[in-house]
Amino acid sequence: MKKSLLLLTLNVIAITVFAQTNLKEFKAGHVFYVSLPDYMSRTMGLNSSAVIQFKNSVKDVYGFVIEDNKEELKLVEMEFSSINEFYDSFIKDFLIDQEKRKVSKPKFTKVGDISFAESDLTYYDKDVKGEIFYLVGIVETKSAFYKILSWSTVENKDKFKADFQKIIYSLRD
Repeated sequence: MKKSLLLLTLNVIAITVFAQTNLKEFKAGHVFYVSLPDYMSRTMGLNSSAVIQFKNSVKDVYGFVIEDNKEELKLVEMEFSSINEFYDSFIKDFLIDQEKRKVSKPKFTKVGDISFAESDLTYYDKDVKGEIFYLVGIVETKSAFYKILSWSTVENKDKFKADFQKIIYSLRD
């Protein structure tokens, strides 16, 4: 027993004495806050890249948030000079193959240190046999870009668009 303890102690000392590499601490994960209408609840299965997903099946409204951390984007050599550039990069390919796709001119706003972009996107969905309305929101904070995508049928656009906008403008980190 004494011999095992002695060997263990010597081994720990040897590792401590001969370790040449300094360690650098990293923080993993990112906290942000977003407010949802009380009629929506969190869900899963809408988008595998989303950090939060929400819906109300009865009202036929859905949405999710995708976070693109600036530090991680930099690691894969994707640096954006502004929210405008990030928005343009995203919207050019979003639902590009859908029939009758229409995208409104984006509206850019800044509140304090946070920049916002929003635009309407509609398209014809063959499965639904009707038009779908998306409110596309992009939010830029000091540490991340967020894509906030909320949708319903075009018939419900006027009913839910203001709530979708509240979701976008509530985001902070």
